[in-house]
Amino acid sequence: MAGAPSPSAPPALDRAPDAAADLAVGPRPGRPLPQLEVAAPLTDATGPAGGVGALAGPSLLVVPVGAPARGKTDDDDASGTPAEPVLGPAGQWVATRTGLDLGEVCRLARWRAGAGSTLPLHGARLAGDPRDADDAPVRVLLLGIGSGSAKDLRRAGAALARAARGLDRVSTPTADLDAAGLRAFVEGLLLGAWAPPRTGIETGPEPAVRTVVLLGAPEGAPGEIAAATISATATWRVRDLAATPSSTKTPDWVAGQARALVAAAAVVPGSGTLTATVLDEVELAQRRAGGLLAVGAASQHPPCLVRIDWTPADAAAAARGRAVLVGKGITFDTGGLALKPRESMVAMKTDMAGAAVVLATAVAAAETGLPRPVTALLPLAENSLGAASYRPGDVIRVLDGTTVEVDNPDAEGRLVLADALALADATLDPALLIDVATLTGAATLGLGRQHAALFTEDDALAEALTAAGQATGERIWRMPLVEEYRASLDSDVADLRHVPSSPAPGAGSVTAALFLREFAGARRWAHLDIAGVGRSEKESHEVPRGATGWGARVLLRLLEDLP
Repeated sequence: MAGAPSPSAPPALDRAPDAAADLAVGPRPGRPLPQLEVAAPLTDATGPAGGVGALAGPSLLVVPVGAPARGKTDDDDASGTPAEPVLGPAGQWVATRTGLDLGEVCRLARWRAGAGSTLPLHGARLAGDPRDADDAPVRVLLLGIGSGSAKDLRRAGAALARAARGLDRVSTPTADLDAAGLRAFVEGLLLGAWAPPRTGIETGPEPAVRTVVLLGAPEGAPGEIAAATISATATWRVRDLAATPSSTKTPDWVAGQARALVAAAAVVPGSGTLTATVLDEVELAQRRAGGLLAVGAASQHPPCLVRIDWTPADAAAAARGRAVLVGKGITFDTGGLALKPRESMVAMKTDMAGAAVVLATAVAAAETGLPRPVTALLPLAENSLGAASYRPGDVIRVLDGTTVEVDNPDAEGRLVLADALALADATLDPALLIDVATLTGAATLGLGRQHAALFTEDDALAEALTAAGQATGERIWRMPLVEEYRASLDSDVADLRHVPSSPAPGAGSVTAALFLREFAGARRWAHLDIAGVGRSEKESHEVPRGATGWGARVLLRLLEDLP
């Protein structure tokens, strides 16, 4: 048609400035975690209120107890008597100080100390009758730590946080844990203490418990506690951002939160610099970021792209190469012209979880002083329905010049990621490029909600990510990049289709990954589809209902472990 703009022309920008940030109400990420204190271990000298140790003040003494040696709740020992939980020194101390036969108590309650299970000792009084801050007797709770593995200790820590919900101060013996076990236990405790931020007249909520006193600590405890706190803080930041209502959480608001987190980050002076920059809608148009602009075109809240840079001061760190993390940042997804049913829209405030993950990871990398430069790219947009919505059959031009034929406006995540991946490849020279996204329902159908889907052609990177997932409890399963499916992305009118042509080969998460690969260049690249693990329908151990925060801990561990 005469006078129609060419695909390469930047779109006209005639929208009014976004005023949502001035009108929005809601929480700011960065709420304080429970405080951790280290005190002397439980010994025979640990006395009543006012005596040695930390029993004066806490409302609750939580005593870790191991599962029977064979670790199975239905096994008997050789005599046919059910195997008893392993009380350990702390349990023996409590048995002596309460006068209870704790083995018999466990047998009568049929309690086997499974990881994350609890058994309150109702009415038990410790010798000397130590009192809490309200002059009430200190209560005692047995806490199952299962086999004592990192996974079981993480679950036990989360159970402690839930059991202590609403209390000011609790104490728990940790002298029997090694450094790695302490890190897992503390991490679980802090993760289990999270509660969704509130919007309204009420303030809070506060963490489940204000202060936890660790009675005794293994060698290396301060470093492990600090590491657990940084990783748990990163997860809290992701959860807070993802759980914030989209009435507050516009692209501009998220950009403001990113700036605030960078400004408040606890970076050791002299260790390096942490900065945040934002490309607004005008700058995106100048760079011809057609995917991000098309997805955000129908919203009154313009899209933007946030860049976070951690640059270590040590010049040798730069030689390790820059890691670039890209996260999908759809602040709400209606599906656009492919309008979602109401039921499918309910959880869409968490569709920017990938962006929150890479933001939190970059900030945590700076706070740990990671000896590697890290950049996080957050392509942020709201996929709305309106007169300016992009349509099936449209052809858009992505930042690197690739033209893409649109088929399904509800497959918007791969379009905004394409712009950010292309930007990383063209301007940042990444040694490592990883994108994270709540991308496809197909990943959830294939793997459920316990594993993220990993796509990469790099075997060593796949092994490193899988190992990081095992270490953090954020599990990953590698999926194939099936080359035979690549032809389904060919288009008659553009360089690519963004979803497969009909008849489609199925395997929607695979074809989405193949599309993204086109924009990663020849970089060392991996794609994590977190559609299943980024949200949870129920609370389970350290994972809350709703926004899970999945991904920040696994990426941080990967960056720490990579040579």
